[in-house]
Amino acid sequence: MVVDVTNGYAVTLQQLEFSWHQQAPTILSLEMLNVAAGEQVFIEGPSGSGKSTLLSLLAGVTTPQRGRVEVLGREISQLSAVQRDHFRAHHIGYIFQQFNLIPYLSMVENVTLPCRFSPQRRNRALENAATVEEEALRLLSHLDMADDKMLARPVTSLSVGQQQRVAAARALMGSPELLIADEPTSALDSSRREGFIKLLFEECKQTGSTLLFVSHDASLKHLFSRTIHLADINAAAQVEEE
Repeated sequence: MVVDVTNGYAVTLQQLEFSWHQQAPTILSLEMLNVAAGEQVFIEGPSGSGKSTLLSLLAGVTTPQRGRVEVLGREISQLSAVQRDHFRAHHIGYIFQQFNLIPYLSMVENVTLPCRFSPQRRNRALENAATVEEEALRLLSHLDMADDKMLARPVTSLSVGQQQRVAAARALMGSPELLIADEPTSALDSSRREGFIKLLFEECKQTGSTLLFVSHDASLKHLFSRTIHLADINAAAQVEEE
């Protein structure tokens, strides 16, 4: 599935409305939101501002009742569930808040997992290294996770912060055009947070990827060229506050 960002935008949302079912209250209501291709955006918002819903829509996990969700030149809200799954596997790297590592796979196997589901990401990984395992080790090394003793450990024995870094390496594997990071620094200490974010910036700059970084930690937003306060643009959240 080919992507096209000739209009300059990686993400375009228009007249968007979402609720969990017809009788439920509207959770997300956005008139317009554009994110330029290659942009690194900090999305800030407290609980209830619609962050999780927005990410689900951008990843094609859910679809809106009304409006347009265009990602990397494709209106994914019009794709079938299977097509959205394929699109996500090929083009979107996702750092989950709960990590979602596979306990019976090694650290390297967890990182290379996207390449098992997407030939496109496998081919892009092989542009940087002789094997996908070598590329996984490169990413893990940037995250201080390539020590031989550590690599031999099962992922379930890693600390929460270490698991979070493995999840980040997996999301970066195969240079996805869009990287979505959901509270990716929540388990990292303050000394590691800025370094972690700068690594994401470096990887995204090398590949031209767009980064959407979602967090309630406002102390990080000075690192980004643009901040979106979701509660300010989500009409549904404003109504709830009133």
